[in-house]
Amino acid sequence: MTSAGSPVARGDGPVTGGEAPPVSAPVDSVRGPVHPSGLLDVLGVASVVLNAEGRIVLWSPQAEELFGYSAQEALGRSAVRLMIHEQHFDLVVKLFADVMETGESWAGAFPIRHKDGSTRLVEFRNQRLLDDQGDVYALGLAADQSTVRRLERDVALSTRVVSQSPIGIAVLDTELRYVSINPSLERINGVPAEEHLGRTVPEVLPGLDTSALETAVRRVLETGMPLVDQATMGRTPADPEEDHAWSVSMYRLEDAIGTVLGVACSVVDITEQHRARIEAEAARRRLAVIADASARIGTTLELERTAHELADVAVPELADIAAVDLLDAVVEGRRSILGPAEPAVIRALAVQAEGPSEALDAADPPGQIARYAPDRLVTQCVRTGSPVMVAEVEPADLPRIARSAEAAEALSRAGVHSYLAVPLIARGEVLGALDLKRISNPLPFGDDDLLLARELAARAAVQIDNARWYQNARDTALTLQRSLLPSHPTVTGGLEVASRYQPAGATAEVGGDWFDVIPLDGGKTALVVGDVMGSGVAAAATMGRLRTASNTLASLDLDPARLLEHLDRTTEGLDHSIATCVYAVHDPHLRQCRIANAGHLPPVRVREGHAPELLELPTGAPLGVGGVAFSTTTVALEPGDRLVFYTDGLVETRQHPLDERLDALLDLLDGPDRPLEEVCDLLLRTLHQPDNSDDVALLIARALAPGQDIHS
Repeated sequence: MTSAGSPVARGDGPVTGGEAPPVSAPVDSVRGPVHPSGLLDVLGVASVVLNAEGRIVLWSPQAEELFGYSAQEALGRSAVRLMIHEQHFDLVVKLFADVMETGESWAGAFPIRHKDGSTRLVEFRNQRLLDDQGDVYALGLAADQSTVRRLERDVALSTRVVSQSPIGIAVLDTELRYVSINPSLERINGVPAEEHLGRTVPEVLPGLDTSALETAVRRVLETGMPLVDQATMGRTPADPEEDHAWSVSMYRLEDAIGTVLGVACSVVDITEQHRARIEAEAARRRLAVIADASARIGTTLELERTAHELADVAVPELADIAAVDLLDAVVEGRRSILGPAEPAVIRALAVQAEGPSEALDAADPPGQIARYAPDRLVTQCVRTGSPVMVAEVEPADLPRIARSAEAAEALSRAGVHSYLAVPLIARGEVLGALDLKRISNPLPFGDDDLLLARELAARAAVQIDNARWYQNARDTALTLQRSLLPSHPTVTGGLEVASRYQPAGATAEVGGDWFDVIPLDGGKTALVVGDVMGSGVAAAATMGRLRTASNTLASLDLDPARLLEHLDRTTEGLDHSIATCVYAVHDPHLRQCRIANAGHLPPVRVREGHAPELLELPTGAPLGVGGVAFSTTTVALEPGDRLVFYTDGLVETRQHPLDERLDALLDLLDGPDRPLEEVCDLLLRTLHQPDNSDDVALLIARALAPGQDIHS
């Protein structure tokens, strides 16, 4: 016997007798032609046939390699004398006689003599042969014992490693059918080994999406490139109620001559690592959202904008629809403690949705005040200060989520399937609730979502609380400011007058800007525009005191410079306040104005036929500096001429030089003659930016001819 394709040297006639059968490719009765194995080539099995006298009659090429003798040197010679040391002659002769006489096979290792004189152990398999003539022969199959032992060790090690490995191991043939699996894979799959054999992976594990796996196996078979750590998920009979994750690695199996035998697969259950990775990713996502929220929520002190920023962060990261609602009492600056039977009076501040949805019909429009019955979930949330979560919304839950039956129907049509409300709590006070709903997001709210929502609500609540207290304080200051500003007639003392006060942007505090029109004896009129440095209630209060002082001093018909000196001393006593001011007295009979300036921007004179001009006045020091003299400047004011007084909030910005802004003011005034009210609106609309952090006082006076009607 030889390995496939190896010629055999013959000595003296046929061994088996008769005609030799035709040589053909080996055939598998089920799958057709198969490739030869390379195992015999690895072993280098030598074939030797002896006749009844013990002479060599067949000698294979492997025998030439194993023993060192060529066929010409070996054929016809006594095998004992050629290959065996003299000390073993008797034993070998006896073994040969036993095989030839009894027909019993013999196997074992025996030292043989190589042609080079060395001795080596050879593994033998000996048996008797009988040809068709009745002649007896001995067949010896031999292989180097060290090679045999090495393969035995490799096989034993492989078998032990595979059987005891905690990693699931399987071998698939080229048609992706199980050939073998180890006990670990039996446990992982929950299917006995015998139910795997001869079947494909989808047949054994129908609960897995195996299309990607099969594609990967075929690619490994075709290319020979291993695939390491491909993750797959699904359920097996071992745990049909829970999803598991596995890491699958695949390697192509080949024999010694390169024949593809199949694919070896190793399977490691990484469910715990997968869950840990998901939890870590969720934690990372939460941190990212919180970091984003920290940057986006509370960019201003405007209450509604802060609420919108919270809703924008929540959608779509947490919910498909988010609403920010505050208790109405809280918005108004009062504490609200709800009893068990009290409804919640809620003011909607912001609503955000991920795309159009009928659920928006159920939401309260921003700015609207709504009453939620005591049994509503949002009422429960703000009453107890605890979150309320309905992971799986049932039809019976909708009436407790929605404000009304109509709203509940809208939520049902929209497909709301999960609900979460978390309280907005700041400084121990419940301000309202963050209301969250899921529609297109298929996952129900869970503990991780609750944790993230509470963190967002906690951070946003502080910003919302700051905004609502600031807004309350600003409203108070604005009310005080407006109450201190005068209401004056349209015409007084030969002047047509128009004025405006515009507070700073919604995120800035009210300042101390003011104007005044004071009738004086003799048909004269005092015009005042001033600006107290600082903001808030304190600035408004200081402005009121300065206005009162200027009114009192104006009644004394003092020179403008003298009046500013008195105001300066008054300002010094007002907690180190500083203010700028322009004071002018118009005399219609003299057709002139006497003007003094205390650190204020100069007025603009507009005369027909001339370009508007900034009056050149000594600037003077602001009120409250003390010890600085003021001067009075007299300017002509003919009928039709206009004087424009303003505070710095009209022209000053952080982005533009003051000269550029003053030029813009002059350009706007250098146009066709308009009614003064329109001019006021034009200047404010064009020059005062919506987000300006300073308020504006504006006063325009036009000189009239004696007896002139302002409409003429």
